[in-house]
Amino acid sequence: MTEKISRFFRETAPATPCLIVDLDVVADNFTKLNNALPDSRIFYAVKANPAPEILRLLVGLGSSFDTASVNEIQDVLDAGATPDRISYGNTIKKASDIARAYALGIRLYAFDSIEELEKIARHAPGSRVFCRILTSGEGADWPLSRKFGCEPAMAHDLLLQAAGMDVVPYGVSFHVGSQQRDVGQWEQALATTAKIFRDLEEKGVALKMVNLGGGFPTRYLKDVPTSEAYGNAIMDALRKHFGNRIPETIIEPGRGMVGNAGVIHSEVVLISRKSANDEKSWVYLDIGKFGGLAETMDEAIQYPITTEHDGGETQPVIIAGPTCDSADVLYEKSDYRLPVNLRIGDTVAIQATGAYTTTYSAVNFNGFAPLRAYYI
Repeated sequence: MTEKISRFFRETAPATPCLIVDLDVVADNFTKLNNALPDSRIFYAVKANPAPEILRLLVGLGSSFDTASVNEIQDVLDAGATPDRISYGNTIKKASDIARAYALGIRLYAFDSIEELEKIARHAPGSRVFCRILTSGEGADWPLSRKFGCEPAMAHDLLLQAAGMDVVPYGVSFHVGSQQRDVGQWEQALATTAKIFRDLEEKGVALKMVNLGGGFPTRYLKDVPTSEAYGNAIMDALRKHFGNRIPETIIEPGRGMVGNAGVIHSEVVLISRKSANDEKSWVYLDIGKFGGLAETMDEAIQYPITTEHDGGETQPVIIAGPTCDSADVLYEKSDYRLPVNLRIGDTVAIQATGAYTTTYSAVNFNGFAPLRAYYI
Protein backbone atom coordinates (compact mmCIF):
# COMPACT_ATOMS: atom_id res chain seq x y z
CA MET A 1 0.00 0.00 0.00
CA THR A 2 1.42 3.37 -0.99
CA GLU A 3 1.51 6.35 1.34
CA LYS A 4 -0.80 8.11 -1.08
CA ILE A 5 -3.48 5.43 -0.61
CA SER A 6 -2.98 5.36 3.18
CA ARG A 7 -3.36 9.13 3.39
CA PHE A 8 -6.49 9.09 1.25
CA PHE A 9 -8.12 6.47 3.45
CA ARG A 10 -7.16 8.30 6.67
CA GLU A 11 -8.34 11.68 5.46
CA THR A 12 -11.43 10.63 3.52
CA ALA A 13 -12.60 7.57 5.50
CA PRO A 14 -14.74 6.23 2.63
CA ALA A 15 -17.41 3.63 3.34
CA THR A 16 -16.28 0.05 2.86
CA PRO A 17 -15.89 -1.99 0.84
CA CYS A 18 -14.01 0.23 -1.57
CA LEU A 19 -11.07 0.06 -3.94
CA ILE A 20 -8.46 2.82 -3.96
CA VAL A 21 -6.07 2.94 -6.93
CA ASP A 22 -2.85 4.95 -7.03
CA LEU A 23 -2.49 6.16 -10.63
CA ASP A 24 1.20 6.92 -10.09
CA VAL A 25 1.79 3.17 -9.67
CA VAL A 26 0.01 2.49 -12.97
CA ALA A 27 2.23 5.02 -14.73
CA ASP A 28 5.33 3.44 -13.18
CA ASN A 29 4.23 -0.03 -14.29
CA PHE A 30 3.75 1.24 -17.85
CA THR A 31 7.23 2.77 -17.86
CA LYS A 32 8.86 -0.40 -16.56
CA LEU A 33 7.15 -2.61 -19.14
CA ASN A 34 7.93 -0.15 -21.91
CA ASN A 35 11.60 -0.13 -20.90
CA ALA A 36 11.71 -3.91 -20.59
CA LEU A 37 10.37 -4.45 -24.13
CA PRO A 38 11.07 -1.18 -25.94
CA ASP A 39 10.45 -2.63 -29.39
CA SER A 40 7.00 -3.98 -28.47
CA ARG A 41 3.81 -1.94 -28.53
CA ILE A 42 1.83 -2.09 -25.31
CA PHE A 43 -1.87 -2.91 -25.77
CA TYR A 44 -3.35 -2.55 -22.28
CA ALA A 45 -5.94 -5.29 -21.60
CA VAL A 46 -8.89 -3.05 -20.79
CA LYS A 47 -10.82 -5.86 -19.09
CA ALA A 48 -8.40 -5.75 -16.15
CA ASN A 49 -9.74 -2.35 -15.10
CA PRO A 50 -11.59 -0.08 -17.56
CA ALA A 51 -11.83 2.96 -15.30
CA PRO A 52 -11.84 6.18 -17.36
CA GLU A 53 -9.08 7.57 -15.15
CA ILE A 54 -6.79 4.66 -16.05
CA LEU A 55 -7.66 4.77 -19.74
CA ARG A 56 -6.99 8.51 -19.98
CA LEU A 57 -3.69 8.11 -18.16
CA LEU A 58 -2.54 5.36 -20.52
CA VAL A 59 -3.70 7.24 -23.61
CA GLY A 60 -1.47 10.10 -22.50
CA LEU A 61 1.47 7.75 -21.96
CA GLY A 62 1.15 6.41 -25.51
CA SER A 63 -0.41 3.03 -24.81
CA SER A 64 -2.54 1.08 -27.25
CA PHE A 65 -5.45 -1.07 -26.08
CA ASP A 66 -6.67 -4.67 -26.25
CA THR A 67 -10.47 -4.71 -26.05
CA ALA A 68 -12.99 -7.49 -25.55
CA SER A 69 -16.22 -5.76 -26.56
CA VAL A 70 -17.69 -2.82 -28.42
CA ASN A 71 -18.35 -1.10 -25.10
CA GLU A 72 -14.67 -1.30 -24.23
CA ILE A 73 -13.79 0.05 -27.68
CA GLN A 74 -16.11 2.99 -27.11
CA ASP A 75 -14.61 3.59 -23.65
CA VAL A 76 -11.12 3.73 -25.11
CA LEU A 77 -12.18 6.08 -27.89
CA ASP A 78 -13.91 8.29 -25.32
CA ALA A 79 -10.64 8.39 -23.37
CA GLY A 80 -8.91 9.91 -26.40
CA ALA A 81 -7.34 6.97 -28.24
CA THR A 82 -7.51 6.74 -32.01
CA PRO A 83 -8.84 3.57 -33.71
CA ASP A 84 -5.38 2.56 -34.92
CA ARG A 85 -4.39 2.05 -31.25
CA ILE A 86 -7.14 -0.50 -30.60
CA SER A 87 -7.26 -4.25 -31.13
CA TYR A 88 -10.49 -6.24 -30.93
CA GLY A 89 -8.80 -9.16 -29.21
CA ASN A 90 -11.76 -11.31 -28.21
CA THR A 91 -12.02 -14.40 -30.41
CA ILE A 92 -15.78 -14.64 -29.73
CA LYS A 93 -17.66 -11.72 -31.30
CA LYS A 94 -21.17 -11.15 -32.58
CA ALA A 95 -21.34 -10.27 -36.26
CA SER A 96 -23.15 -7.05 -35.34
CA ASP A 97 -20.35 -6.12 -32.92
CA ILE A 98 -17.71 -6.68 -35.59
CA ALA A 99 -19.68 -4.42 -37.93
CA ARG A 100 -20.01 -1.77 -35.22
CA ALA A 101 -16.29 -1.92 -34.41
CA TYR A 102 -15.48 -1.61 -38.11
CA ALA A 103 -17.73 1.46 -38.34
CA LEU A 104 -15.78 2.93 -35.42
CA GLY A 105 -12.55 2.49 -37.38
CA ILE A 106 -11.14 -0.70 -35.83
CA ARG A 107 -8.99 -2.65 -38.29
CA LEU A 108 -7.22 -5.25 -36.12
CA TYR A 109 -9.09 -8.43 -35.08
CA ALA A 110 -8.35 -11.74 -33.37
CA PHE A 111 -9.81 -15.09 -34.41
CA ASP A 112 -9.27 -18.78 -33.76
CA SER A 113 -11.78 -20.53 -36.04
CA ILE A 114 -12.96 -20.45 -39.65
CA GLU A 115 -16.40 -19.32 -38.48
CA GLU A 116 -14.98 -16.26 -36.74
CA LEU A 117 -12.67 -15.50 -39.65
CA GLU A 118 -15.63 -15.57 -42.05
CA LYS A 119 -17.54 -13.12 -39.86
CA ILE A 120 -14.60 -10.72 -39.83
CA ALA A 121 -14.10 -10.96 -43.59
CA ARG A 122 -17.81 -10.28 -44.14
CA HIS A 123 -18.26 -7.42 -41.68
CA ALA A 124 -14.76 -5.87 -41.46
CA PRO A 125 -13.36 -6.23 -44.99
CA GLY A 126 -9.72 -5.34 -45.50
CA SER A 127 -8.89 -5.60 -41.81
CA ARG A 128 -5.75 -7.19 -40.41
CA VAL A 129 -6.36 -10.46 -38.57
CA PHE A 130 -4.26 -12.55 -36.22
CA CYS A 131 -4.89 -16.13 -35.17
CA ARG A 132 -4.62 -17.20 -31.55
CA ILE A 133 -2.99 -20.54 -30.80
CA LEU A 134 -3.45 -22.75 -27.76
CA THR A 135 -0.85 -22.86 -25.00
CA SER A 136 -0.60 -25.10 -21.95
CA GLY A 137 -0.87 -22.32 -19.35
CA GLU A 138 1.69 -24.22 -17.26
CA GLY A 139 3.17 -22.07 -14.51
CA ALA A 140 0.25 -19.63 -14.43
CA ASP A 141 -1.89 -19.09 -11.34
CA TRP A 142 -4.87 -18.34 -13.60
CA PRO A 143 -4.50 -20.49 -16.78
CA LEU A 144 -6.38 -19.50 -19.93
CA SER A 145 -6.25 -22.73 -21.90
CA ARG A 146 -8.95 -24.43 -23.98
CA LYS A 147 -11.58 -21.70 -24.37
CA PHE A 148 -9.36 -19.50 -26.53
CA GLY A 149 -7.05 -20.47 -29.35
CA CYS A 150 -6.67 -23.38 -31.72
CA GLU A 151 -4.03 -25.98 -32.44
CA PRO A 152 -1.01 -24.61 -34.35
CA ALA A 153 -1.73 -26.78 -37.38
CA MET A 154 -5.22 -25.33 -37.58
CA ALA A 155 -3.85 -21.81 -37.17
CA HIS A 156 -1.55 -22.44 -40.13
CA ASP A 157 -4.47 -23.55 -42.28
CA LEU A 158 -6.72 -20.69 -41.15
CA LEU A 159 -4.12 -18.05 -41.94
CA LEU A 160 -3.57 -19.65 -45.34
CA GLN A 161 -7.31 -19.46 -45.96
CA ALA A 162 -7.34 -15.85 -44.76
CA ALA A 163 -4.93 -14.98 -47.57
CA GLY A 164 -7.69 -15.82 -50.05
CA MET A 165 -10.35 -13.78 -48.26
CA ASP A 166 -11.03 -10.06 -47.92
CA VAL A 167 -8.75 -9.68 -44.91
CA VAL A 168 -4.99 -9.36 -44.32
CA PRO A 169 -3.37 -12.33 -42.51
CA TYR A 170 -1.24 -10.33 -40.14
CA GLY A 171 0.10 -12.54 -37.38
CA VAL A 172 -0.18 -15.04 -34.57
CA SER A 173 -1.11 -14.52 -30.94
CA PHE A 174 -0.92 -16.58 -27.79
CA HIS A 175 -1.36 -16.14 -24.05
CA VAL A 176 0.80 -18.08 -21.61
CA GLY A 177 -1.70 -17.67 -18.76
CA SER A 178 -2.57 -14.88 -16.35
CA GLN A 179 -0.23 -14.35 -13.40
CA GLN A 180 2.53 -16.25 -15.19
CA ARG A 181 5.53 -16.41 -12.87
CA ASP A 182 7.72 -18.53 -15.18
CA VAL A 183 9.60 -16.22 -17.56
CA GLY A 184 10.51 -19.21 -19.72
CA GLN A 185 6.93 -19.94 -20.79
CA TRP A 186 7.14 -17.60 -23.79
CA GLU A 187 9.97 -19.63 -25.32
CA GLN A 188 7.95 -22.67 -26.42
CA ALA A 189 5.10 -20.53 -27.68
CA LEU A 190 7.52 -18.49 -29.77
CA ALA A 191 9.12 -21.66 -31.16
CA THR A 192 5.68 -22.78 -32.36
CA THR A 193 4.86 -19.33 -33.71
CA ALA A 194 8.12 -19.07 -35.64
CA LYS A 195 7.41 -22.39 -37.34
CA ILE A 196 4.00 -21.11 -38.45
CA PHE A 197 5.70 -17.99 -39.86
CA ARG A 198 8.25 -20.08 -41.81
CA ASP A 199 5.74 -22.59 -43.14
CA LEU A 200 3.40 -19.85 -44.36
CA GLU A 201 6.21 -17.85 -45.93
CA GLU A 202 7.08 -20.90 -48.03
CA LYS A 203 3.49 -20.77 -49.31
CA GLY A 204 3.64 -17.08 -50.12
CA VAL A 205 1.97 -15.69 -46.97
CA ALA A 206 4.22 -13.25 -45.12
CA LEU A 207 3.06 -12.65 -41.56
CA LYS A 208 4.30 -9.53 -39.82
CA MET A 209 3.21 -9.54 -36.16
CA VAL A 210 3.43 -11.67 -33.02
CA ASN A 211 1.04 -10.88 -30.20
CA LEU A 212 2.89 -12.02 -27.08
CA GLY A 213 -0.26 -11.72 -24.96
CA GLY A 214 -0.34 -10.87 -21.29
CA GLY A 215 0.65 -12.94 -18.28
CA PHE A 216 2.82 -10.29 -16.62
CA PRO A 217 2.10 -10.75 -12.93
CA THR A 218 1.39 -8.77 -9.80
CA ARG A 219 3.05 -9.66 -6.53
CA TYR A 220 0.57 -11.27 -4.16
CA LEU A 221 1.91 -13.60 -1.46
CA LYS A 222 4.85 -14.78 -3.55
CA ASP A 223 7.62 -12.80 -5.19
CA VAL A 224 7.50 -12.41 -8.96
CA PRO A 225 10.28 -11.68 -11.47
CA THR A 226 10.94 -8.11 -12.55
CA SER A 227 9.70 -6.59 -15.79
CA GLU A 228 13.32 -6.61 -16.94
CA ALA A 229 13.54 -10.38 -16.38
CA TYR A 230 10.48 -10.95 -18.57
CA GLY A 231 11.82 -8.60 -21.22
CA ASN A 232 15.19 -10.36 -21.35
CA ALA A 233 13.62 -13.82 -21.54
CA ILE A 234 11.22 -12.82 -24.29
CA MET A 235 13.89 -11.08 -26.35
CA ASP A 236 16.21 -14.09 -26.01
CA ALA A 237 13.41 -16.36 -27.27
CA LEU A 238 12.61 -14.02 -30.17
CA ARG A 239 16.25 -13.95 -31.27
CA LYS A 240 16.55 -17.72 -30.88
CA HIS A 241 13.54 -18.53 -33.04
CA PHE A 242 13.38 -15.60 -35.48
CA GLY A 243 17.07 -14.77 -35.81
CA ASN A 244 17.65 -11.34 -37.34
CA ARG A 245 14.11 -11.23 -38.76
CA ILE A 246 12.24 -10.41 -35.58
CA PRO A 247 8.67 -9.43 -36.45
CA GLU A 248 6.61 -6.61 -35.01
CA THR A 249 5.52 -7.55 -31.49
CA ILE A 250 2.80 -6.39 -29.13
CA ILE A 251 2.11 -7.22 -25.50
CA GLU A 252 -1.20 -7.13 -23.63
CA PRO A 253 -0.56 -6.47 -19.95
CA GLY A 254 -3.59 -6.20 -17.71
CA ARG A 255 -2.90 -7.48 -14.21
CA GLY A 256 0.75 -6.43 -14.48
CA MET A 257 -0.30 -2.89 -15.36
CA VAL A 258 -2.83 -2.19 -12.62
CA GLY A 259 -2.87 -5.02 -10.08
CA ASN A 260 -0.41 -3.64 -7.54
CA ALA A 261 -1.86 -0.12 -7.87
CA GLY A 262 -5.04 -0.90 -5.92
CA VAL A 263 -6.03 -1.73 -2.34
CA ILE A 264 -9.50 -2.78 -1.18
CA HIS A 265 -10.52 -1.66 2.29
CA SER A 266 -13.08 -3.94 3.91
CA GLU A 267 -14.84 -4.15 7.26
CA VAL A 268 -14.92 -7.27 9.42
CA VAL A 269 -18.63 -8.09 9.73
CA LEU A 270 -18.40 -11.19 11.91
CA ILE A 271 -15.86 -13.46 13.61
CA SER A 272 -17.27 -16.80 14.77
CA ARG A 273 -16.76 -20.54 15.08
CA LYS A 274 -18.95 -23.45 13.97
CA SER A 275 -18.28 -25.53 17.10
CA ALA A 276 -16.49 -25.22 20.43
CA ASN A 277 -13.69 -27.39 19.07
CA ASP A 278 -13.09 -25.53 15.81
CA GLU A 279 -9.40 -24.96 15.12
CA LYS A 280 -10.18 -22.06 12.81
CA SER A 281 -12.30 -18.98 13.26
CA TRP A 282 -14.49 -17.79 10.42
CA VAL A 283 -13.82 -14.17 9.50
CA TYR A 284 -16.58 -12.64 7.38
CA LEU A 285 -15.78 -9.49 5.42
CA ASP A 286 -18.15 -7.04 3.76
CA ILE A 287 -16.74 -8.07 0.37
CA GLY A 288 -16.54 -11.53 -1.17
CA LYS A 289 -16.51 -13.38 -4.46
CA PHE A 290 -19.56 -11.53 -5.77
CA GLY A 291 -18.32 -8.13 -4.64
CA GLY A 292 -15.20 -8.22 -6.79
CA LEU A 293 -13.01 -11.05 -5.48
CA ALA A 294 -14.05 -13.67 -8.04
CA GLU A 295 -10.43 -14.61 -8.67
CA THR A 296 -10.34 -16.30 -5.27
CA MET A 297 -12.25 -19.12 -7.01
CA ASP A 298 -10.36 -22.33 -6.24
CA GLU A 299 -8.15 -20.01 -4.16
CA ALA A 300 -6.16 -19.35 -7.32
CA ILE A 301 -5.28 -15.73 -6.60
CA GLN A 302 -4.20 -15.27 -3.00
CA TYR A 303 -4.31 -11.63 -2.00
CA PRO A 304 -2.18 -10.35 0.88
CA ILE A 305 -4.42 -9.14 3.70
CA THR A 306 -3.17 -6.69 6.32
CA THR A 307 -4.77 -5.23 9.44
CA GLU A 308 -4.10 -2.53 12.02
CA HIS A 309 -3.17 -5.28 14.49
CA ASP A 310 -0.36 -6.84 12.45
CA GLY A 311 2.80 -7.77 14.33
CA GLY A 312 1.21 -9.68 17.18
CA GLU A 313 -0.04 -13.22 17.71
CA THR A 314 -2.03 -14.72 14.83
CA GLN A 315 -4.43 -17.61 14.38
CA PRO A 316 -5.50 -19.69 11.35
CA VAL A 317 -8.76 -18.49 9.82
CA ILE A 318 -11.30 -19.17 7.11
CA ILE A 319 -12.16 -15.98 5.23
CA ALA A 320 -15.59 -15.53 3.65
CA GLY A 321 -17.81 -12.89 2.11
CA PRO A 322 -21.11 -11.45 3.32
CA THR A 323 -23.64 -12.92 0.89
CA CYS A 324 -26.20 -15.68 1.41
CA ASP A 325 -24.38 -17.97 -1.01
CA SER A 326 -22.37 -20.95 0.22
CA ALA A 327 -19.85 -20.47 -2.59
CA ASP A 328 -18.89 -17.10 -1.14
CA VAL A 329 -15.85 -18.43 0.75
CA LEU A 330 -12.55 -16.83 -0.19
CA TYR A 331 -9.92 -18.91 1.60
CA GLU A 332 -10.48 -22.17 3.47
CA LYS A 333 -7.71 -24.49 2.29
CA SER A 334 -4.94 -21.90 2.12
CA ASP A 335 -2.99 -21.09 5.27
CA TYR A 336 -4.34 -17.63 6.05
CA ARG A 337 -3.63 -16.25 9.51
CA LEU A 338 -5.01 -13.06 11.02
CA PRO A 339 -4.33 -11.38 14.38
CA VAL A 340 -5.90 -12.95 17.45
CA ASN A 341 -7.06 -9.51 18.57
CA LEU A 342 -8.87 -8.74 15.30
CA ARG A 343 -12.38 -7.58 16.18
CA ILE A 344 -15.76 -7.14 14.51
CA GLY A 345 -15.86 -3.67 12.99
CA ASP A 346 -12.11 -3.52 12.28
CA THR A 347 -10.92 -2.62 8.81
CA VAL A 348 -8.64 -4.89 6.76
CA ALA A 349 -6.71 -4.00 3.63
CA ILE A 350 -6.74 -6.47 0.74
CA GLN A 351 -3.60 -5.67 -1.20
CA ALA A 352 -2.83 -5.80 -4.95
CA THR A 353 -6.49 -5.64 -5.98
CA GLY A 354 -6.32 -3.10 -8.80
CA ALA A 355 -7.06 -5.71 -11.49
CA TYR A 356 -10.14 -7.85 -12.07
CA THR A 357 -12.09 -6.61 -9.05
CA THR A 358 -14.40 -3.75 -10.05
CA THR A 359 -15.18 -5.53 -13.32
CA TYR A 360 -16.08 -8.76 -11.50
CA SER A 361 -18.26 -6.97 -8.97
CA ALA A 362 -21.88 -8.09 -9.27
CA VAL A 363 -24.67 -5.57 -9.74
CA ASN A 364 -26.98 -5.84 -6.74
CA PHE A 365 -26.42 -9.53 -5.91
CA ASN A 366 -28.14 -10.00 -2.53
CA GLY A 367 -28.74 -6.27 -2.64
CA PHE A 368 -25.09 -5.38 -2.16
CA ALA A 369 -23.94 -2.40 -4.23
CA PRO A 370 -21.15 -2.79 -6.80
CA LEU A 371 -17.62 -2.15 -5.55
CA ARG A 372 -17.00 1.59 -5.22
CA ALA A 373 -13.63 2.77 -6.54
CA TYR A 374 -11.49 5.87 -6.11
CA TYR A 375 -8.65 6.78 -8.48
CA ILE A 376 -6.09 9.16 -6.99
